Amino acid sequence: MEQPGFKTLIEADDIQRRVREMAECISVDYPESSPLFIVLLKGAFIFAADLTRNLSIPHEIDFITLFSYQNGTKRSADVGVINHIRSHIEGRDIIIVDEIVDTGHTLSRLIRTLKDHNARSHRICTLLDKPDTREVKIDVDYVGFTIPDVFVVGYGLDYRERYRNLPFIAELTPEIKNTINS
Repeated sequence: MEQPGFKTLIEADDIQRRVREMAECISVDYPESSPLFIVLLKGAFIFAADLTRNLSIPHEIDFITLFSYQNGTKRSADVGVINHIRSHIEGRDIIIVDEIVDTGHTLSRLIRTLKDHNARSHRICTLLDKPDTREVKIDVDYVGFTIPDVFVVGYGLDYRERYRNLPFIAELTPEIKNTINS
């Protein structure tokens, strides 16, 4: 259902269906393991909550805050860390949960950290993938949806801390952006 002012790309029902399917795949892939899910904040928290509620395997969750966007929409190769992983990761199977993979710089930084701490394995799970924007080679293991190179909001993704609460994924239109910037 199209919302006023938003160009909806992925409906809420489609997101929920796909998240359930992804959880089923992960549960099948880790029948004898208790993986550690490392969730990238803030954007992936809604996706991670829905994903982990649908898992049928034991698991743990930790959070990390990395940032690579400046001024709301400008990507940067310079990735900063605000808070670090607190869980012990040596010898663990790690599943990185991100809301969107675009340039790959953020995940590349996190993967280096996991390797430095001797994680047994790592896989990447993302709701949205933008392969056309990739600047760093990243293998994504679980993908919800592949989208074009547009700036999106909703379901945890924001523009200047707004629109995370939308249950659908929408393109940030100039009309919406201008209401924030005015």
